[in-house]
Amino acid sequence: MFEGTLLESSTEKAPTLKGIHWAISFGIGVAVFLTLYLLLPTISANETKVIVAQAAIVASVFTAFAVILCYVLADCKRHGFNRAVWFIVVLLLNLVGFIIYLMYSASKTGDWQRATLPIAYLFEAIIVGLLVLFPLIYTEALPKAQLMTFLAAPPPPPPPPPPPAAAPPPRIIHKVSAEDLMRAPTSIPKTIMKENQPEPVASVGVVGGVPGGVPGGQMGGVLGGVIGGVLSSVAAAPPPPPPPKPQAPKRVRVGGQVESAKLIFQPKPEYPPLAKMARIQGVVRLDAVISKDGTIQDLKVISGHPLLVRAALDAVQRWRYQPTLLNGEAVEVATEIDVNFTLSE
Repeated sequence: MFEGTLLESSTEKAPTLKGIHWAISFGIGVAVFLTLYLLLPTISANETKVIVAQAAIVASVFTAFAVILCYVLADCKRHGFNRAVWFIVVLLLNLVGFIIYLMYSASKTGDWQRATLPIAYLFEAIIVGLLVLFPLIYTEALPKAQLMTFLAAPPPPPPPPPPPAAAPPPRIIHKVSAEDLMRAPTSIPKTIMKENQPEPVASVGVVGGVPGGVPGGQMGGVLGGVIGGVLSSVAAAPPPPPPPKPQAPKRVRVGGQVESAKLIFQPKPEYPPLAKMARIQGVVRLDAVISKDGTIQDLKVISGHPLLVRAALDAVQRWRYQPTLLNGEAVEVATEIDVNFTLSE
């Protein structure tokens, strides 16, 4: 099927492309790949695997074009055509120039099979390539409902059932029999007060004294005795304890009278290449805890598209805030962070 096409001449049944031609073509492809692999990181912020894929695609195109040029030069030399003219034609017109050369060589040699088969293969490759690349270039042609079904994250698992309620402690009931009632007690109950306790002795006073006087007072010294007793009681009373210092809570949440923490370092998130190709944009909402030193801790996803979540987490993890003070002490702050992804028109 492939006889008399690019690999063999239909008149001589000998391969047109030699080993040197394949070596030159693959050498050009490797050189293009290495050049793009070293050059693309300086002008693009894509990941390494994306850069490798782009360099491999471009290197494959250059390799195929080099094979075409080598074939044109070798075939022109075999049939005595002007190699410089056809090299320039194919170099400038690419596939169109190659098809023109195949038609010209077939008309000169009288073998149209070596021209029609490669042209049919080229058209088939172009049609298949358009069918593959058209949906990637024009994303509106893709079925949106099916695309969102594939890209949407699965629903979260249901929460575990609550633990069973703790059983109340068993009540111990002591049964009292008639023998226990008739038995004499072996110890004195604590609730019964002891009898024959001595009454408290009144403080020593003098005849003609008044309540509130002090020992050693004089007769008729009512004012001095009362004032002295009051002053002595005041002096003996301990000072009141200082009021307890209000303790700052370990963590507060933004809202009400608590203001949002102040950002001091906010790197922008990188737009994922796959989301950019699919024209996906939106808001990723995160729940975060800002520690006492202003770093992000305990970062969780509340909502957002799955293709945008990873880039939002990587960017917010590097954010830094000014420490939040409450009653002069640094506290943790629980807050929600929105990261917007918008495609420029």
